[in-house]
Amino acid sequence: MSTIVDTMNTDLNTGKNLQVFDPTTPGRDLAAYMTSVNSIAVLTPEQELELAKQYYYDNDVDAARQLVMAHLRFVVHLAKTYSGYGLPQADLIQEGNVGLMKAVKRFNPEVGVRLVSFAVHWIKAEMHEYILRNWRIVKIATTKAQRKLFFNLRSSKKRLGWLNNEEADALAQDLGVDAKVVRQMEGRMSAYDMAFDAEPDCDDDVAYKSPAYYLEDQSSNVAETLEEAEWEEVTNTSLHMALEQLDERSQDILRSRWLSDDKSTLHDLADKYGVSAERIRQLEKNAMNKIKATMEA
Repeated sequence: MSTIVDTMNTDLNTGKNLQVFDPTTPGRDLAAYMTSVNSIAVLTPEQELELAKQYYYDNDVDAARQLVMAHLRFVVHLAKTYSGYGLPQADLIQEGNVGLMKAVKRFNPEVGVRLVSFAVHWIKAEMHEYILRNWRIVKIATTKAQRKLFFNLRSSKKRLGWLNNEEADALAQDLGVDAKVVRQMEGRMSAYDMAFDAEPDCDDDVAYKSPAYYLEDQSSNVAETLEEAEWEEVTNTSLHMALEQLDERSQDILRSRWLSDDKSTLHDLADKYGVSAERIRQLEKNAMNKIKATMEA
């Protein structure tokens, strides 16, 4: 059997990037991986306690490695219970292994419980997080109550169709949520992912079913958009016509002050025309008044 990777100490501190065997990881050959973990000897309570103390008190990484390896079969067992979610079994095992390593890192041998009883919560937590992240494109549950409700409803769906009112009320009472929340979650779970746009090679008989063809954009109003575009065009045309009626100096002042990307100051134009800044301000004001009068006529 291949040995545990040398990065075990780093992984125990971070709880990430677990590689149990090298190179037989769950992603490459799941059957071989299961055979490997099932061939690892189960620890007796006395052996487990001794190894846990060695890691807890002496930071013996090799003891932690042995604890993790002896419990890999339990992670595989838990991963099988989540096979109904349609997610890769190898990924579930990998996430569960992360939870197992976190549990070993935090396990206190003086509490008086077996490691497996302590680790099951950490293993399930990592698997649950992975399922919620990947079961749908849009995350189906965000709050703690929604997460609990999601997994409880999934287990109920193995026995039931749609929940009736009594079942929904009972489940809502058990979880401390409103029955309306139970119904909403049930509806989310019954939905499925759909691409917004139709596939490029779809014909018209199929393409019209994609959401892009029938979902209304509430933020868009075609009539208002057209009206605004026409108003802007008329306004721009009127402005250019009004500008052409001004003398060249007034046109240059307005363009330099308002229509240019690199706008000029009053003092810049005063130096250009050899007058005071106040005079430029007066010419600008007069030109603006003429444009306003022309556009309102």
